[in-house]
Amino acid sequence: MARSHRAGRAARALAAGLVALWSAMLPPALAEDIEASGTAAPAQRVITLAPHATEMVFAAGGGELVVGTVRYSDHPPAAARLPRVGDVWQIDLESLLALRPDLVVAWLPGPVMPLQPVLSGAGIPVFFTAPVTLADIAADIEKLGSLMGTTEVADAAALRLRERLAALAAEYRDREPVSVFVQAGTHPLYTLTDAHIVGDVLRLCGARNVFDGAGPVAPMVDIEAVIAAAPQVIFVGVAAGETEAVAYWQRYRAALPAVQHGHVFTLDADALYRPGPRLVDAAEAMCDMIDGVRQQAKVGPAP
Repeated sequence: MARSHRAGRAARALAAGLVALWSAMLPPALAEDIEASGTAAPAQRVITLAPHATEMVFAAGGGELVVGTVRYSDHPPAAARLPRVGDVWQIDLESLLALRPDLVVAWLPGPVMPLQPVLSGAGIPVFFTAPVTLADIAADIEKLGSLMGTTEVADAAALRLRERLAALAAEYRDREPVSVFVQAGTHPLYTLTDAHIVGDVLRLCGARNVFDGAGPVAPMVDIEAVIAAAPQVIFVGVAAGETEAVAYWQRYRAALPAVQHGHVFTLDADALYRPGPRLVDAAEAMCDMIDGVRQQAKVGPAP
């Protein structure tokens, strides 16, 4: 029962975290045309329609303004106590309107799209947050601060993120490339290409995604293709207490360098897959792990 619960939680975390995949596939013209419909006065009642959007609003200083959110919005802890208006796939319009929001923070092309005529008619502006690069996270936090009247907090948070990203770029970006496979699902096996924001993390760390040009943002791959790519590092997003995803790779120990050398690394699934502020935490951890493998490759395996 416990194992089933952990596996289910990992699947839910991945489903919630991968909302950015669709954003990354938006045509450039659409991504440029859709911004925020501004408010005449700072928003006082905010509803977030994706877990990463909730994290962005809290980071921008608007946590006390959030009156509703969606299922799986669980960070920071205060978000878990908020009323729910649906999930990342389907919104209960009646519940949303009953909370009287003056700002909705959504993702593209999420479930808010069919509701836009109603929201527009009710005078409720919508801000779409769909970061496809790490720099977009800081930029969206600043924009949210402007919409909520929390610019002092938001601008400071954005500056700290940019400083951390600049430090990572200065330290790692030009180092010897390390080949990486990012696992985004086990049954079946999925990965993330460089079109996903995680690809930006890998570039920042001076790493090479072994499926960087594999077509869709999150393609299904077979184990033979992973073996042929021979990644030096495998990253797996997991829920707390989950071990199955790492154990999966041990059966391929003889065929995969990453498994042979103990370079299958786990990260919190929500931090890795959600395009929000915690992805910068994950980036710092990933860069450090990748560089450890890089340095080990220089000196050779231990005797």
